[in-house]
Amino acid sequence: MSHFTHSLGCRVQSFCRQFNQDCGLPFSDVLPAERVHDARRAEGVHFRDRLFSPLVTLWLFLSQVLSKDHSCLTAVARFLAYRCRRGLAPCSARTGSYCKARKRLPEGLLARLVRQTGRDLHGQAPPAWRWHGRAVKVVDGSSASMPDTPANQEAYPQPPGQKPGLGFPVARLVVVLSLACGAALDLAMGRSRGKQTGENALFRGLHACLDPGDVPLADRYCCSYFEIALLQQRRVDTVMRAHQCRHVDFRRGRRLGRDDHVVVWTKPQRPEWMDAATYAALPETWTVREVRVRVVTPGFRTRRLVVATTLLDPVAVPRGELATLYRARWQAERDLRAIKQAPQMDVLRCKTPELVRKEVWAHLLVYNLIRATMAQAALQHHVLPRLLSFEGARQTLEAFRGVLLHATAEALPAVVQRLLAATASRNRSAGGE
Repeated sequence: MSHFTHSLGCRVQSFCRQFNQDCGLPFSDVLPAERVHDARRAEGVHFRDRLFSPLVTLWLFLSQVLSKDHSCLTAVARFLAYRCRRGLAPCSARTGSYCKARKRLPEGLLARLVRQTGRDLHGQAPPAWRWHGRAVKVVDGSSASMPDTPANQEAYPQPPGQKPGLGFPVARLVVVLSLACGAALDLAMGRSRGKQTGENALFRGLHACLDPGDVPLADRYCCSYFEIALLQQRRVDTVMRAHQCRHVDFRRGRRLGRDDHVVVWTKPQRPEWMDAATYAALPETWTVREVRVRVVTPGFRTRRLVVATTLLDPVAVPRGELATLYRARWQAERDLRAIKQAPQMDVLRCKTPELVRKEVWAHLLVYNLIRATMAQAALQHHVLPRLLSFEGARQTLEAFRGVLLHATAEALPAVVQRLLAATASRNRSAGGE
């Protein structure tokens, strides 16, 4: 068994290296064969003597997401070209076998790879990329539409404002992102309407991706007594915009400065989603700091809003630094736009809920792999990854695919270094997002 495992691991490594080069995908360093092999074993995915094995299907899926037309025909044609270049027997140009293989590919394998690549990227961020030496994780929500099939409508019904037969199914997405490097750390996906389908409900299912000492940065939909109390039980501080229903009066509480005070929140009645034991374990009151900040977002009018936080010490965390941190939440808006627009995830293409979820995870994995390339470029060229253009990085990768395709094994490292240098030079002002 150990000999078989070692032999299979060598085959996985060989295929990843060859397919990356033959398809111009510079991901062999950021998604090494060992990680794919370990994720496969953890998810119980078995290799069989099939042309479209799980590994082949995974890489084709990623190349399909990264391509411009996203079609299965292009993905299969890419695999056909790969086999011809390697002197292997050609496969059929029809897409039936590949589509069946995508259905067999476990959703858990893609989700695991997204979480692993995101966690590794976030964990390897140097101290200079962190805020006060702490890991800030941005929480934000979005949505994605999909083909109007009966199965998709049942799982993800269209918004109530659309008349039946005139709209498309819509899924609600909540993503946790690393503020330091932009990596996607986890995802929750649900219906766009119905009980417990809001962003706050989906975020509660993502608490496990928050570690002690983390600082989640979120909008007002997540700001409630129960959310803050539950996160504090995990030793996680919070910085969130105060909900519009909460009345804020800076004449009350313990004054820390202008538009900055500490108040006591009282535990509300038990909500339907919380069990009695959890509710009883929460304290009757919780101390929260409220700060009014001025947010300037490029292209939008200046807004004044209130931020609620459990970072109570005005000396350790001055009001101005809280305001700067909350303004950085705009990075999540950029990240979500990059996830949806660059790989064109705003409109999904799969016709069943299972494949829709796999498609979303595949988009996030490609996004993380591009973010990893950007992080490598930032480290080597001593710039902050947040100053680099994601669209510029994607365009650079696309432009280098032909060079990577024809590079010899000896020349490949130098080509990759030039790719990283080009990526580091594409800042937002020059590359445009």
